[in-house]
Amino acid sequence: MVYLKKTLATLAKKTGFIKRQNILTALDFLLVMTVGQLGMKHPSLAAMVDAIESKISRESLHERFTESAALFIEVCTQFVLRNKFQIPPLYTKLLKKFNHVFILDSSSWDIHSKLSNVLPGSGGNASDANCKVQTFYEYKQGELSFVEIMPGNTPDSKYTRQIPEKIKKNDLLLTDLGYFCLKTFQLIIQKGAFFVSRYKTGTSLWDTETSEPVELAKILMRVKGNAYQMEVNMGTDKKTRICCRLICFRVKEEVANQRRMRLKREAKKKGRIPGAQSLLLADWTIIVTNVPEKWIPSEMLWRIYSIRWQIELLFKQMKSIVQIHRSNTENIQRLKCEIYGKLIMAILINRIHGAINSELWNTQKRELSMEKFYKRIQERAFQLLELLLTSFWKAVTYLSKEVDRLMKNCMKYQQPSRKSTLELLEEEIDLKVEDLSACLA
Repeated sequence: MVYLKKTLATLAKKTGFIKRQNILTALDFLLVMTVGQLGMKHPSLAAMVDAIESKISRESLHERFTESAALFIEVCTQFVLRNKFQIPPLYTKLLKKFNHVFILDSSSWDIHSKLSNVLPGSGGNASDANCKVQTFYEYKQGELSFVEIMPGNTPDSKYTRQIPEKIKKNDLLLTDLGYFCLKTFQLIIQKGAFFVSRYKTGTSLWDTETSEPVELAKILMRVKGNAYQMEVNMGTDKKTRICCRLICFRVKEEVANQRRMRLKREAKKKGRIPGAQSLLLADWTIIVTNVPEKWIPSEMLWRIYSIRWQIELLFKQMKSIVQIHRSNTENIQRLKCEIYGKLIMAILINRIHGAINSELWNTQKRELSMEKFYKRIQERAFQLLELLLTSFWKAVTYLSKEVDRLMKNCMKYQQPSRKSTLELLEEEIDLKVEDLSACLA
């Protein structure tokens, strides 16, 4: 506890949050913005003051939400991200070749309209003010490794250039179309790492043997089966083309029709009509990757890509339990304090969940429900806060006992008819992607 207080005091002085001895300590402020908020439905000033047993007034707390306060909580977030404990990675047959499996995605929500000059939204039918959090999630250890707050109108593609610096040799990156970038893929390949991404319609494809352009829509129109694969060079510039596998999975007619309707709506908003190629390719989910066939057979690639949806489950907990999107403040510094404080809790809860889940899976092939675990920790937030305000070790002892007890109540039910992502990654399947001669008419 002494070490924690000294560390926080140092960070508070460096950021200018605390310049002299004050009734409200750095620890008090951090606890109310983290554990305290977790136990609040609405983080009002009155609730915050009550959480720290009225050490200061509402007016005094309001005045503490300064630029220095926001910087202090942000620095604390980076401190928590850096100081992680060792978590044994999940072991599955399909992922054993990769050191890490990273998923990059973002989540956004509307904020008070008076903050539109700082965190603008898209405008029009959308909100004038919107906040977006970019999140880097490591699946094998269940670790949130990076978070960044930005305006909601910032396209994900602008963040893509930061990806390569976070990827190392033998890592795997899973992304959606918002982050599709050939230059990024090329840098990942140069590092000896790997990517799996949806194919962006209109990106040039070239036959690896003949160097002729690949007319994908025409090829897929002739495919009889439900899957098709080929090796291609991707990109316009010959010097920067990427050699990769292109795998196509036919989707249900209902899904294809929904995609076409969405394409037509989006084109209509821009005063255009959707291209014929885009409408034809709506029948398929198309994936590109540089992962070798011997590492991940094409028939299993969709299961690998489906891991990406784990970050959607994480965002769901961040909103429904941590309530990262719940704020009605007009003060940008208070908003940043609230968001970073909630992110700290998400990082810590996810870290504990990841450690337990890895141990359970690796030893018993059982899993811990993320949703149940988040809820149970949230239910104990105020009890934990009260203990932290008096004795750090009592709080740690309490949390350790509760976590041991929660493990039994938060186990995922094993359903043979509805397998989890991990169970699917372990399962052997006989289905093979048809080769060219079998697929074409």
